[in-house]
Amino acid sequence: MSSGNGPVGIGFIGTGMISSTYLENLTRFPDVRVVILGDLNVAAAKAQADRFGVAESGTPEDVLAHPEVELVVNLTIPAVHAQVSGQAVAAGKHVWSEKPISTDRESGRELLAQAAAAGLLVGIAPDTVLGPGVQSARRAIANGDIGQPLSAQTVMQYIGPDTFHPNPEFLFAKGAGPLFDMGPYYVTTLVHVFGSVASVAAFGSQSRAQRSVLVGDRRGTAFDVEVPTHVSAIAQYVDGGVSQSVFSFDSPLKRQGVVEVIGTEGTLVIPDPNRFTGEIKIARGVSITDGGDQEAVQAALSAPQVWEDVPVTGVYAERGLGVLDLARAARTGGRPLASGDLGYHVLDTLVSIDESVHEGRVVEVESRVERIPAVAEDFDPFARTL
Repeated sequence: MSSGNGPVGIGFIGTGMISSTYLENLTRFPDVRVVILGDLNVAAAKAQADRFGVAESGTPEDVLAHPEVELVVNLTIPAVHAQVSGQAVAAGKHVWSEKPISTDRESGRELLAQAAAAGLLVGIAPDTVLGPGVQSARRAIANGDIGQPLSAQTVMQYIGPDTFHPNPEFLFAKGAGPLFDMGPYYVTTLVHVFGSVASVAAFGSQSRAQRSVLVGDRRGTAFDVEVPTHVSAIAQYVDGGVSQSVFSFDSPLKRQGVVEVIGTEGTLVIPDPNRFTGEIKIARGVSITDGGDQEAVQAALSAPQVWEDVPVTGVYAERGLGVLDLARAARTGGRPLASGDLGYHVLDTLVSIDESVHEGRVVEVESRVERIPAVAEDFDPFARTL
């Protein structure tokens, strides 16, 4: 638990593309203060510091040594997430890491054990699930709006990040691919709804062994693909329920953000879990009473789909909500919602899916995570509470 009053001091390690959306928000939330930005490319750190009005910039070591930094935001590549987070903990800092927590179970467990021994908190992206979209959907489920949740399906498919990212190699390397890059958004949402994953079964494929950079100064540069670029997975949950998911960088047909939860009294369409808000709808079945004549049954089955809109409530903000929640928890002794334990369970599930793809068997997911409380409806990132 951190001591002191006023905003929690934050330092960044990694100032690549994703840092901009974090900085746009964290420089506006009154309970946090961005103190310093660090990167192996110190010029990139300086450029972001100048752009967002951050007073200091430098190397990752400068961030770790800074006395005013209480919490480190780790935006490095997945292959070094656990290493950099461990360095932050060793320096006495709480740490928020982009997903995944690690690329393997062992280093993820070691990081959590290290943080627990030091009395420090770990938070793991995504924090999109803390936004009004997923949280309003959770409240609708808790209110019984679709009855008992039974199953879900998710789809994330498009042609791949090499179409827009100037340095896409890391997204096709071990620890990434559609499963590890985009899977955390969908699996985290499903864990919010159903609880811990018990077991998984999956198949995968790879459309081609090499891809090329398609945009930017390095256009035409070829690189090896190290992971499956299409994965289809089925999961069973400890408390009941099943889900089926598609994660693909191979589809010219773009379908992203599909999350549908089927209940005994309706199907809930949840907004894209890679976004913080969006439309929420419930599809209702037609009413067919026992003993009705054939004509009435056919008329009911051919009737237009009945939809209900679910109101989206809560204060809207973008990436940084999880960092803010972690910072407030560090000061007050609370437990962050996007916790390291949740991040590890999601990683354990993704690694289990990957093992199922490569080994052709059902894989039991060993870790468990406590049910995650919903975000309070009056949660306001722009309020000063510290």
